[in-house]
This record gives sequence, C-alpha cells and structure tokens, in this order.
Amino acid sequence: MFMQGVTVRNFFEWDTFLFFLSRIVTALPVTLGILGVSTAAGLALGLVLAFVQVENIPAAKSLARILVSFIRGTPVIVQMFLVYYGLPFLLLKIGVNITRWDKIIFLYITYGISTGAYFSEIMRSAIQSVPASQRDAAFASGLSKTQAYRRILIPQAIPVAVPSLGTGIVGLLQDTSLAFMLGVTDVIGRVRALSSLRARVLEGYVAAALLFVILSAALEKVFGVIEARTARGPEYRGGV
Repeated sequence: MFMQGVTVRNFFEWDTFLFFLSRIVTALPVTLGILGVSTAAGLALGLVLAFVQVENIPAAKSLARILVSFIRGTPVIVQMFLVYYGLPFLLLKIGVNITRWDKIIFLYITYGISTGAYFSEIMRSAIQSVPASQRDAAFASGLSKTQAYRRILIPQAIPVAVPSLGTGIVGLLQDTSLAFMLGVTDVIGRVRALSSLRARVLEGYVAAALLFVILSAALEKVFGVIEARTARGPEYRGGV
C-alpha cells in the first residue's frame, strides 16, 4: 500500500508513461523550432545590441540598455503576453493588422528579443575582453571597423562567449515550456491535452522531463565540443 489505499501502480503507470512519451515526441519539432528560430534571432539581435554598446553610439546605446534592463527585470511569461497583446495594438495605430498572425510568430518575437537581450551582454563582455592593442593594430593596418570586427575582434571573442551562450541556449530550451500559455501545442501543451484525455498527469510530466533532460544533455555536449574546438583553433587566437 502506498498512501491511504493508493498502490504504487496507481500512483505511476508505466504503460501510461509510454503512451505519453510516444505521443509528446511528435510535438518536439514545435519546441525545437521555437528554440532554433529564437536562437538565430537572439544571436543577430544580441550582436547588434552589443555593437552599439561597445561603440558607444549615443541614442542606440541608451535604448539598448533600457531593453536589456527591462528583459532582465521581467519574467518571460510577462514579456510573452506583452508582445501577444501589446504589439498588435500598437501596430493597429499605424494601420498594420497582425491579429491574424499565427500565435507561434509572437513566440518567436518574444523569445528572440528576450534571448537577444541576454546574449548582448555575453557578446559585449566577450568583445571587450579582446585586448585594446588588437583593435589598434587592426586600424593601424588599414582595416575598416567592419573588417576589424569580422577578422579580429569577433573571432577572438567567440571562445570567450561560447560557454555562456551554450548555457543561455539550454536555459532557452527550458523557457520554451511556456509556449502552451498562448495555446501552442509544444511538448508541454501536448502533455496537458493528453492528460485531460487519460485523466493522468504525473506520467506525462515525467515523460516531458525525460525529453528535456535528454535535449539539454545533447546541447551541453554539442557546446562542449564547440568550446573545445574554438579554444584550440588557431583561427580564433587573433592577431593582425
């Protein structure tokens, strides 16, 4: 006996667990799609935000700091609903109607902006970790600012940024579990839907936890390999 007549079998049913696992796997493409799009958007936005701060572009630097402070000070779920309800309202004011957009697009926007704000701090610190002599030597050799970043600064900043970026992406994977709040059928959304059909909850969330653990471990392994390669690669050691 387990708790007042509840048997171990009734508490956790392996056949139900396998039922959930076999079906929530089909929702993985949605979760991975959110992760992939948000990571790409976050890297692009993060690089832009980092650039304007490193280069001290007056107005843009202030806006970047405000955005980063706001993102770091609010939960992702709050950002999600602000984008979902606020963005259509604001755009309607200028005659743009996005109310018919698929809900997942609002998730891409939310996670992209949120990830970009966090990534910008990682990238800014990594770029500023490159010795000033490298920048000076790049300009002295006749490279433009764009060339200096592409050939000298960013390649040397990558090994510094990779570990933190990897941690951020694993964290983003966990945050995607909130996608169901907008009615998107991701892994957690599928668990909730199936739970109402089977009148079971625990097995579904255990199955979801297992998938997230496997995905997180895989991402950590991938970034471990990337970190090792960028750390020892001669092309990332910099120099003019």
